[in-house]
Amino acid sequence: MVFLGARVLAILSRRSSCLRPNVIRFASVLPDAAVDYETAKREFHLDVPRHFNFSSVIERWAAIEKARGRQNPALWWVDDNGNERGWSFAELVDSSKRIANLLTGICKLKRGDKLILVLPRLPEWWMVNLACIRAGIIVSPGTTQLTSHDIKYRLVTSEAACIVADGENADKIDQISDQECPDLKVRLLINGDGNRQGWIPYHDFVEETAVSNDYEMCDTLSSEPMNIFFTSGTTGFPKMALHTHASYGLGHLITGRYWLGLTPNDVFWSMSDTGWAKAYWSSLFAPWSEGATVFVHHTDSFDPRRTLQVLSSYPITSFCSAPTALRVLVHEDLKSFQFQSLRQVVSAGEPLNPEVIEQWKAGTGITIREGYGQTETTLLCGTLTGMEARLGSMGKPAPGYDIKIIDKDGNENDVGSEGEIAIKLAPKRPVGLFSGYLNDQERTESCFVGDDYYLTGDRGYFDEDGYIWFVSRSDDVIITAGYRVGPFEVESALVSHKAVLESAVVGSPDKERGTIIKAFVVLSPGYQGNEDLKSELQTHVRNVTAPYKYPRKIEFVASLPKTMSGKIRRVELRELEMKNSKSMEST
Repeated sequence: MVFLGARVLAILSRRSSCLRPNVIRFASVLPDAAVDYETAKREFHLDVPRHFNFSSVIERWAAIEKARGRQNPALWWVDDNGNERGWSFAELVDSSKRIANLLTGICKLKRGDKLILVLPRLPEWWMVNLACIRAGIIVSPGTTQLTSHDIKYRLVTSEAACIVADGENADKIDQISDQECPDLKVRLLINGDGNRQGWIPYHDFVEETAVSNDYEMCDTLSSEPMNIFFTSGTTGFPKMALHTHASYGLGHLITGRYWLGLTPNDVFWSMSDTGWAKAYWSSLFAPWSEGATVFVHHTDSFDPRRTLQVLSSYPITSFCSAPTALRVLVHEDLKSFQFQSLRQVVSAGEPLNPEVIEQWKAGTGITIREGYGQTETTLLCGTLTGMEARLGSMGKPAPGYDIKIIDKDGNENDVGSEGEIAIKLAPKRPVGLFSGYLNDQERTESCFVGDDYYLTGDRGYFDEDGYIWFVSRSDDVIITAGYRVGPFEVESALVSHKAVLESAVVGSPDKERGTIIKAFVVLSPGYQGNEDLKSELQTHVRNVTAPYKYPRKIEFVASLPKTMSGKIRRVELRELEMKNSKSMEST
């Protein structure tokens, strides 16, 4: 069924009487302005059953639709060409069953097989994810900015049996030979040439008459793997963070209820890239846990004015964006738009400048609430619903998490004292915490202090009222425009160019993007640093790895600072960049 324009508005206006599905025993304290934070923290509980599959949540919402004689829009998709479509929860259930039959029947995938999903914001991204959850297939998403080299690394490392992509990304995948990825058995094509050699055409098999909609939900264990997310590290290529059916499928109840504050009345738009864990946070598990409508705007590029037009033209009640986009949006004339339905805006991915929050408030009357978490976790802390916002703070710990600031010896720091942000694991391990890095015991153990703490790799401090303030990363990972980039990946791409002898990559402060990637380069004999070579190296990095990893700044140097053992001291270069940035601001 298609929901368009006024009809969707009419449906939404009748949603206030919807009941929450009684899937999991949850805290009786619900998020609204009257909720006391300390009460919510104290009374929070989340019982995890032995078996859980998120499909049961979608089915419960579908049952509510049927009982009330109507269908609520669950997924609402629009694009820049005037195309628009909506799906009810019942239609999502039907679609997930058909696609599960396609995956396990025609594609011959089994429970526990791994599938790489590389799609832009097409409806099929949501459909395939729900089908995989239903069938017990483990999904690993990838941004459409990945190069052929990146995709091959993910296929080989994850031992994926299937990849799903659209035509544009299929071109990259076809550059990879079968011999390079021996585990890859199936290539499933979305919206591409149905006759493409080596690919199964998705749309030939998902019509109502092609595959059955009879598919029983897999009785997955709560502890069973559900998602693999590739995340950047400091000393090697991306590692695989493993999440279970409980950690994201149940853990994001906290995200949806206490930070996003969603209800069945809400239309929630998150601008997250489908290749990142944040899309699973805010475009799938959190909103659908609460029965909210997931709004999707499919566009080829970010246009600030078009974004504001969409935000004001549709009945969007809740909006989530990365700080990079918000920094651009506030430069528009916000008061010229009428955001009649919008009631809340949240931001995550990196710290947001207080002045941006103030500008948005002045233009819209709404205070942006920040949230903090990682690929390895669900929401760790934030300015939760009904909580006073303190500009520049990450808010307070979310229910279900006991966060501490610790020193290098694992001792808890005093109020106001900077240290590492850590999650306490006892007496009860948080539901939303990942299982570990797949096939990488060493890196898994490096972020855990025995059975006591999980180390986030971020530094911060508590103020006297329990708010957490972010200071910096404790390692060399660069957070730029919401992306996490490991310096090793960029350095490896640079040194593969014949002109580069050595390189070191750090984050450099930037007013609009927060942080940008800067490379310090030692040239090979016979080469001279100039603007043409800088441009050539930037293009080279874009071609070797994902474009968002290229260095926007390059400085040619005679040598790099190193330890006695020969390791590059990125910290020294990073501190130099911070010092130079502050010096420029003062002048």
